Amino acid sequence: MEYVQRGTSTFKKVNLALFAGGFSTFAILWGTQPLLPDIAKEFHLSPAVSSLSLSSATIALSVGLLIAGSLSEVFGRKSVMTFALFASAILSILTAFTPNFHLLLAGRVLQGITLAGLPAVAMAYLGEEIEPKSLGMAMGLYISGNSVGGMAGRIISGIITDYFGWHMALLGIGLISLISSLAFLWMLPKSKHFQPQNFNIKHLTGSLFSQFKEPGLFYLFVIAFLLMGSFVSLYNYIGFQLLKPPYSLSQTLVGFIFIVYIVGTFSSTWMGMLSDQHGKRKVLQLSLMILLVGACITLNTNLWFKILGIAIFTYGFFAAHSIASGWVGKIATHDKAQASSLYLFFYYAGSSIGGTVSGTFYSQYGWYGVVSMIVVLAIISIVVSIRLGAITNKKVKLAAHHQGLGS
Repeated sequence: MEYVQRGTSTFKKVNLALFAGGFSTFAILWGTQPLLPDIAKEFHLSPAVSSLSLSSATIALSVGLLIAGSLSEVFGRKSVMTFALFASAILSILTAFTPNFHLLLAGRVLQGITLAGLPAVAMAYLGEEIEPKSLGMAMGLYISGNSVGGMAGRIISGIITDYFGWHMALLGIGLISLISSLAFLWMLPKSKHFQPQNFNIKHLTGSLFSQFKEPGLFYLFVIAFLLMGSFVSLYNYIGFQLLKPPYSLSQTLVGFIFIVYIVGTFSSTWMGMLSDQHGKRKVLQLSLMILLVGACITLNTNLWFKILGIAIFTYGFFAAHSIASGWVGKIATHDKAQASSLYLFFYYAGSSIGGTVSGTFYSQYGWYGVVSMIVVLAIISIVVSIRLGAITNKKVKLAAHHQGLGS
């Protein structure tokens, strides 16, 4: 059976469906981020404690990813993703009616588990169905759907909160996600290259842990953890910073700060294509350096420079994530959905841990504390990416040597 080729109607349907799925998933996941100051105010919480409404979902999602990836090896890619999208949309609508913080956290934990179904499987679906020479572009388009969903979720929830309160904001996000889920179900073709496995806990667990034997994958997992820890640290607390003097922005205006996600939509696709042409190692390291520079620019107290820094940081983040996530499927030698799930497990574990720890830095040292933490994580990521490049170069040379001996 042939792979889906760029330029065909099927290629467009696949990308549109996964764009819609990514939009829904990340609108729900990140929709509470601009609401953190309002949640903290209503329930009399500190910034770090209010961030648990986000961290609880991301840590549950990180665990759910390990389960969903394995289940998709048995029940199929499309069925797992479709269930995840509809369940998450319904839960989002229900969380809008939570009367206290504890119930909100419980609802967000359930959402995190169901949200795992799409990101755990989408990368594996693309790796199996899309022709190899167009995979970088397709992965970039999928990541761009994630960034647009994250941006729209934050902006929409910010605007609705200003006029109707944060409860109605969650309801609005849930209804939009339900529509996106229907579009996904209608457009996504069934898998043609997927081979289902029998449900065997011992085999699935064994194959999951065997992924760590590939050192290249382990380094990608570390990069994922550090990347997302940096990203959530910046976006969790920029709202607190901009609502205070000297900025004193409204919730709606703070929500519109997230429109810089548009640069992430562009960078994930553009830099993904560049990585197909010039190599993943070089473009990944460049992306990480861009992220580092952007974080440092946000230290400027001028509002426009701060927004510019956020935009540059976002460009680097989505470029790096697009390249690293696409690299997983190339390095993994078996059970690629599980490998993708592990990548995302570390990714969202970084979100949960980094997002909460940086809240302590913010409470103690303000915005300088948050940026200092991001700079340290970014530098470590660059060092790890250099090591990753050395390992993959060595493997390429060994493969070429063996091929030469064979011929």
